[in-house]
Amino acid sequence: MFRHTKLLQFEAKPEKPDPVYAHKLQELIGGAFGEMSVTMQYLFQGWNCRIEGKYKDLLMDTATEEIGHVEMLATMVARLLEGAPATMTAEAVKDPVMAATLGGMDVQQAIIGGGGALPADSNGYPWNGKYIVASGNLLADFYANVAAEAQGRLQTARLYNMTDDPGVKAMLQFNLARDTVHQKQWLAAIEELKADGLEGDVAPSALFDEENQEHNHTIWHLSDGPDGAKGTSWTTDAGIEYLMDPQPLGGPGTAPKPDPALFGTYSPLQDAKGTAKGKAKEVKNKLT
Repeated sequence: MFRHTKLLQFEAKPEKPDPVYAHKLQELIGGAFGEMSVTMQYLFQGWNCRIEGKYKDLLMDTATEEIGHVEMLATMVARLLEGAPATMTAEAVKDPVMAATLGGMDVQQAIIGGGGALPADSNGYPWNGKYIVASGNLLADFYANVAAEAQGRLQTARLYNMTDDPGVKAMLQFNLARDTVHQKQWLAAIEELKADGLEGDVAPSALFDEENQEHNHTIWHLSDGPDGAKGTSWTTDAGIEYLMDPQPLGGPGTAPKPDPALFGTYSPLQDAKGTAKGKAKEVKNKLT
């Protein structure tokens, strides 16, 4: 059961309208790492959690908080759009949609949202449920949560430097702080999972005896120069060997004969050396 309190978690009042910035702010709502993503990610992780108690409560508490962040941002977008496209641009261009376009406003905010926020990113691409991670393995999920909060905080920080509006900055300062806390809490929860004996360092904590033992302790050196091997934290400290000259372990990646009904281009006469016609052309090219 969820309840809605008719007060924002933090104030969302810009000093003045700014339809261009409202367009940008959509990324924090419906982008891949926006508040809709973390809301749904934590909700589904919580609903799928098989352990009642502290871990499920942490997920559900954070998920519910994130719903409030979506509300804050949606409110801010609506207030940034106040009066748009009824501006000086609209006086010159009678069509309000054209005025919105010339004013830098997302036309979908006008046409579809009626001057409000949309469940979409800053390019107008609709939010997608594929953005979220909810695997049922808490260690894997908590690692994903750290990454999601890091990317979200990064984008918030960039948007913070794209505005001079004190009201917008105040709200983003709050969001930055919450993103900081959430990164810290998921990192701490990872350590608690280990301390409780529920998970180890690697997700999942299984099949270590089954995996190929020859290849579970090497980094393949596939970049020019020796710099990668200088990272002691992922070589000597972690017991990982830097394989400086890795060789391919499989044969040619040749696809099998296609199903005739799919009309894939195929010839049983073709081989690695080429056809007779191809060889003749090669010889001719060399002679000329």
